[in-house]
This record gives sequence, C-alpha cells and structure tokens, in this order.
Amino acid sequence: MAAATAVPAVPGTRQGPPPTPPARVVPLALAGLAVAVVAGGCAGLALHSLHAMIEHPAAWAQALIWLLAVAACLPVVPAVRALLAAPQRTRLVAAGDLPGARASAADGREHATVAMGYALSVLIGAALVWFVTANDGAISHTFLRWTFIDQAWSGVTKAFWVNIRVAVAAEVLVLVLGLVLAVMRQLPGRSGRPLRWLATLYVDMFRAIPSIIVLYLVGFGLSLAKVPVVKDLSPIWLAIFALTLTYSGYVAEVYRAGIDSIHPSQWAAARSLGLSYPMTLRTVIVPQAVRRIVPPLLNDFIGLQKDTALIGVMGVTDAFTQSRLVSSDVFNLSPVIVVAVLFVVITIPQARFVDRLIAREQGRRAGRTS
Repeated sequence: MAAATAVPAVPGTRQGPPPTPPARVVPLALAGLAVAVVAGGCAGLALHSLHAMIEHPAAWAQALIWLLAVAACLPVVPAVRALLAAPQRTRLVAAGDLPGARASAADGREHATVAMGYALSVLIGAALVWFVTANDGAISHTFLRWTFIDQAWSGVTKAFWVNIRVAVAAEVLVLVLGLVLAVMRQLPGRSGRPLRWLATLYVDMFRAIPSIIVLYLVGFGLSLAKVPVVKDLSPIWLAIFALTLTYSGYVAEVYRAGIDSIHPSQWAAARSLGLSYPMTLRTVIVPQAVRRIVPPLLNDFIGLQKDTALIGVMGVTDAFTQSRLVSSDVFNLSPVIVVAVLFVVITIPQARFVDRLIAREQGRRAGRTS
C-alpha cells in the first residue's frame, strides 16, 4: 500500500492551533461523589432521628425508613459512573480520538451534575425530616398529631364547602364586574373621561386595601349603617360581595392587558366594516383578549380561593374557623393542617392546568410565527 503523502501547507495561509483535548472529568466527578456521600450521611442521621422519635414503629414504617435510606444513597451511582468515564476519556485522548474523548467527557460531566442535583435534593429532604423530628419531635407533635387530625377532618371538610361556595360565586361576579371596569377604562374620547377616572379610582383603591379590611368593613359596617337591601344579606353573601369588590380590581387590570394586547389593525378592520364600538368590543376584541388572559385569570382566582380563609372575621363558620375551634379544644394546631391540605388539594391541579394552558398558548404562537 502506498504511503500517504503529506499535504504541503499552502503558502500565505495561516495554520490554526492544534485541537485541544476536553477538560478533565475527575475533579467534577470527585465533587459529585463528595456531595452524594455527605447527602447520604445527613439523610441517615435524619432517618435515625425519625426512627428514634417513633417509639414502637410498625413493620411498614420500618420498611419505609429503610427504603428512604436506600433512595438517599442513589446519588452515589451517577457519581461513580462519572469517575468511570474519566479513564475512558484519557484512553481516547491518548489514541487521538478527540471527538470520542469529548463525548465521553460530556457524559462524565452529565453524570457528575446529576449526582449533585439529586444529592442536593436529598439534603433538602433530610433537612425537612430533621426539622420535623427536632426537639424530640415537638414540631410533629404540634402540627401532625393524627388523632387530632382524624377528629377534625369531618367537621372541617363540611365547613370547607362554605369556602368553595363563596369562591365560585365571587369568581362569577368578578368576571362580570372586572370586564365592565376594564371596558370603562378603555372608553375613548372626552365623553368617556369621567368613567375612565371612576374606573381607575376604583381599581387603584381596592387593589391597595388589604382583603381582610374590606371583609371587616363590609361584614360589620354595612350592617351597622343599615344600608337598604345589603343589611338583610346573610354573612356568606356579604363575604362574596367583599371578595368581589377586592378581586374585580385585579381582574379588571388583567382584562385591560388582554384588550391592549390586540393589534390596532383588528380595531381598524372591524370599524371599517361598519361595526360600532360596542360591537367591535363584543364580537372581535374581547373574544381574542379572553383567550390570552385565561392563565393570569386563573392565577387571580387561586388567590381568591385562598382569601376565603379570611371570611371568618365576618362571623362565617368556614373551614379555618372550624379548625380553630377544634384546635382550641385540644390545645394543638394539627386541625389547622387539615385546612392547609384541603386548599393544597384544590389549588395544585389548577396551578398545573394554568401551566398547561401557558405551554399550549406558547406552542400555538410559536407555530403561527414559524
């Protein structure tokens, strides 16, 4: 076989520097292994404290603790894989296979970072377990006494339906009043100036006043003032009215942002077809704006649902008020955890639904612009 002839350098051309080998993997791999070992040790101490706090753990509890201990050691696996990638990278560099060496080094760095990420998660979990079991389990005895949770569960769950009713009714009213306020702030010309000022004043005022103050003033002030019609309303309807006043200011700004996001050409096209200003809003602008503001609207409604826990200041027996009554009887705060769990159960699915809507809207816009 004929020997390969060297290609002579072309005169006048500048030769580039020789390719450099990839960075070493060993330092990052050792760091990942060290973090994984420390996290495993901290998790072991935290689980030992948990085992000691439970005087006579059942078989399933012991099995769960051992399972958690094994899971806490899992970050060591990718750290070891990162160390094993280091010799392979060295062999490939020595053989002159720089692309293979770079791929091997990238795999090693990936394993090392995975080990660090999981190890940090284990450290956070160990810190939470330690916090719960600290001071001979004082935290768990104060907030997580199953006997008191079971005792309060039925009554608190029944009272929680009051929170749901108030939230749903207020959300419906807020959708209507918020849209009215947003349209008032968008009225054109000199004739709409007084309404624009009134809408702006309303939005600024009720976004500035805390919800609990509005609930207190509406719940007691309107009854004391003997306002016609309002004075005969039940405390639940007064709570709905107060939350509607507060959150319509927030939702009005969401509506206004959605309306402002519509391109001016949509207004011009609708008006050129002979549509009046109200018809343009109703048939062209508002439908497009509503599709864009669904995620922020749901975020505001999540906040409204949480603020229903404040209606107890008006004398309404909601879930939080019921839990406080049970807590005062047993001198423990575990019943209040029931309320927290119920709010989490109804809020997290909505939050994930908002994330899904945002992702779908972003995908739709990306497909439209591509």
